[in-house]
Amino acid sequence: MLKLARTNAEAHLFMDLHPCACGERRFARTSSVVTIDGELASRYTGACARCGAARLFEFRLPLEILQPPPTGVIYGGAEPSQLLDPGEWLSVSDDYARSVPVATKLDGDALRSARQRLASAVAALDEVRKFAPPGAVEVPPTAFTTPFGRAMWDKEPGRFRLVRLDAVRAAYAQAAERL
Repeated sequence: MLKLARTNAEAHLFMDLHPCACGERRFARTSSVVTIDGELASRYTGACARCGAARLFEFRLPLEILQPPPTGVIYGGAEPSQLLDPGEWLSVSDDYARSVPVATKLDGDALRSARQRLASAVAALDEVRKFAPPGAVEVPPTAFTTPFGRAMWDKEPGRFRLVRLDAVRAAYAQAAERL
């Protein structure tokens, strides 16, 4: 059964995180809506930018299409991701936040890019939180389903406490407002 990609943003992020066998992440993508095993799906195809190998990704489409917000970023609805585990989402948030210049005065495209990256970092943290059951104080270890995600948990499990996730989220949101 195909895994659900709740939004195009989530599908593209998943593809970006899964490189070709040669290590290259980039490939020019074309997409189409297809039926697979009786379900509507998105099919992304293209050739690896480095070695030319054919790339193919297929994801089940959600029953209800989420519209991207006019500002900010959304990766999915209230349910946790089927494509990325909480450790992968936290790493994505870290990467976006680290990519924002801190000591420079930004304007124009650089300012828009920095705000977009912080919005993506916040949205990725929101995704981490979705793996915590109601009433929990942290994302449970059982939510980590990939070796990479599990390594994130093993390295620093305190980063998955909800109070800490909320504090980091607030800091990123405030940083975006100050830009």
